[in-house]
Amino acid sequence: MKKLILMLLLVTVSFPLLSQEKKDEAQVIPEMKPALVIIDIQNKFLPYMSSDQDKALEMINWAIYVAREYKIPVIRVYHTDPNWGPKPDTEEFEFPESIKINDDDPKVIKNYGDGFKKTDLDKILTEKGINTLFLCGLSATGCVLATYHGAKNLEYDVFMLQDAIISSDQQLTKAVEKICESVSLDTFNFMMKYLKR
Repeated sequence: MKKLILMLLLVTVSFPLLSQEKKDEAQVIPEMKPALVIIDIQNKFLPYMSSDQDKALEMINWAIYVAREYKIPVIRVYHTDPNWGPKPDTEEFEFPESIKINDDDPKVIKNYGDGFKKTDLDKILTEKGINTLFLCGLSATGCVLATYHGAKNLEYDVFMLQDAIISSDQQLTKAVEKICESVSLDTFNFMMKYLKR
């Protein structure tokens, strides 16, 4: 009988402590550390994109503006292929001059659709403590989508920026926005505004 009373007393005393521990665990919310990733908006590929590219390029510039306003890293990703290019340091390889990138924005050069495959992208993001990505660029149905899934596989939180991705077919671009986690530029701005700093 004494053992039973002792056990009940122990459980009664321990239960509030265990309950408080679970409550403390539930309150731990990881801090979002975002980056804007601009993918493949190179002069070589833009002529193959649909008519929505002017709006998308404008939205990309607005996303860059928001990122700079809140001191969020802007990462540039460029595509090339050893056999068919475009060759680095050529006009075809570069982003259009209208895009407001800076020379000191980290630059990743890839040979595959996924921006993470055999590149330093994950290393750059890890060194900056980044855990959340906002993707824009082209092609929505190719390299942006492949990079989205590459980021998911590496357990990043990742979002497409609506109206800031393009492909050769506007309907397919909209389908990608629907099947992936996507946010508007207004939502992106709102999320950045309330980041812990």
